[in-house]
Amino acid sequence: MTSKPIEKCGVVVLGGTAGVGLETATQFASQGARVVVLGRNHERGSAAIASIRERTGSDVHFVKVDASDPTDAVRAEEECRRHLGAIDVLVSTTGPSEPPRLMHKIPIENIQPRIEEIILPPLHMMHAVLPGMRNQRSGAIVNVASDAAKVATPGETAIGAAMAAIVMFSKAAALEVKREGVRINLLTPSLISGTPGAALIHGESFSARMFEKAAAMAHLGVADSADLASMAVYLSSPAAGRITGQAISINGGISVA
Repeated sequence: MTSKPIEKCGVVVLGGTAGVGLETATQFASQGARVVVLGRNHERGSAAIASIRERTGSDVHFVKVDASDPTDAVRAEEECRRHLGAIDVLVSTTGPSEPPRLMHKIPIENIQPRIEEIILPPLHMMHAVLPGMRNQRSGAIVNVASDAAKVATPGETAIGAAMAAIVMFSKAAALEVKREGVRINLLTPSLISGTPGAALIHGESFSARMFEKAAAMAHLGVADSADLASMAVYLSSPAAGRITGQAISINGGISVA
């Protein structure tokens, strides 16, 4: 029931075509893991695996998936297992497609799709990989959410609600599967520099001002993709074999929630 060494793991990274996901896939590959990148776009997927191969020399694969669709998530899990033999690690790094906005600025018909795009992909992929992990009596899952799940912030009503859902379903699932040797943890960053999400935030004046104020509080420095990726690798390794159900903030000191 112990975690496998990283170099013996089959790793799936949802959202692995850019930002934190791409860096996470790269770090796993650099340590010898067998890696499959999941994403919705073939062109971005091809570019991602080319980048990982150039940086690591590893033979990584891309599988196209819309993980908000449960049927497609199950199909992608099966395809990943064909590539990897077994799925030992799942890291989900998907996020919102729109920046933070005050609730009265969000059209009511947009609330449901915004919440679903955040909650469903990591939930569906976790649900899809868990039967295999439970059968092999080992596995590690890392879901990336946000400190918006822990700290109420103007402009993050819908995002915060969705991120809190990710935190709670991950923690509850961690309790359900610990007897089978499966561990589930979370990363809850505040700001991540140099990512598509950061560009999205800086593209609107309200969210840009909000996050500039937050960045000023990150006295240890604003986190970047490598910070998140390193912790995801650690949480998937034997060194973290006693850690499950935890939501770890990597935020440079912006908050301590």
